[in-house]
Amino acid sequence: MAATTTESRITVAGEAVVDLVIQPDGDVTATLGGAPFNTARAAARLGAPVTFIGTLSTDRFGSLLAAQLEADGVHIASVRKDLPTTLAAAELDDAGAASYRFYIDGTSAPALEPGDTPWVGPGVFFTGGLGLALQPMADTVLAMTKTVDDSTTVFFDINCRPKVVGDRTAYLERVNQLLMRADIVKVSDDDLAYLSPGINVIDAAHQLQAVGGATVLVTAGASTTSIVGEHGLIEVPVAPLDSPVIDSIGAGDTFSGALLAWWMASSRGRSDVEGLQQAVLAAHQAAAVVVTRQGAEPPRRTELPNDWV
Repeated sequence: MAATTTESRITVAGEAVVDLVIQPDGDVTATLGGAPFNTARAAARLGAPVTFIGTLSTDRFGSLLAAQLEADGVHIASVRKDLPTTLAAAELDDAGAASYRFYIDGTSAPALEPGDTPWVGPGVFFTGGLGLALQPMADTVLAMTKTVDDSTTVFFDINCRPKVVGDRTAYLERVNQLLMRADIVKVSDDDLAYLSPGINVIDAAHQLQAVGGATVLVTAGASTTSIVGEHGLIEVPVAPLDSPVIDSIGAGDTFSGALLAWWMASSRGRSDVEGLQQAVLAAHQAAAVVVTRQGAEPPRRTELPNDWV
């Protein structure tokens, strides 16, 4: 695919899936999802220019995914393929926390190939989730990361999915390769438990930071977000919620999308990654909205404070 624009924008690469949300009482609802898909929507809803790169099916679910991206203002630079849409079963517990099982064999999300991807322009490149776990998408995404411009900020949301990682050694090698180019890495405490079992969370984050020098954001749900950089550790508390939590679906992705949108609106670049406290606070504000809704429904700019940026 040829380049369509040279403007500074957020390019998001990875999966778009349909979540089958299973309530504790057994009720099932189909919702649109996938970490990169949700992140792209969240950033676009907050006014950022966003391009999504990922394989969408030609089936009804694929059409719904494409329509939602377009409705939220996301430019789609993706191919449509005659494969069924990838499904994720999201089982909620009584507190609204989700655990996932994926149905991926022969489906659309893994089928992103090198010839399907456009040139990535300046701005921010985001990937993560299943993007480094499923083939051939994993190799395609990694190749894209290696060709982005030196001025481009690379944001890597590791977002491990152990249940779909077939070869753990190969997966960890791809993670390390991407860490060599990443500027900002987002990782949860659960991710670190998989990547570095038996190691203290902050120590494990320092290990990630040491691989390529990226600033590491450690999220822990409603607890403090820790910023681990070359100058040490900064902790950014999460403010108490004014409304009850409905579920956590899309919270981490909204955090990522909001941070990216704030980053772009504030004209930040690769040299600014040590000054992430304000960006994290802005991301917390957006994530606090989505958890009060069912499913991944990121806020729009009008739903956040006037001084958000």
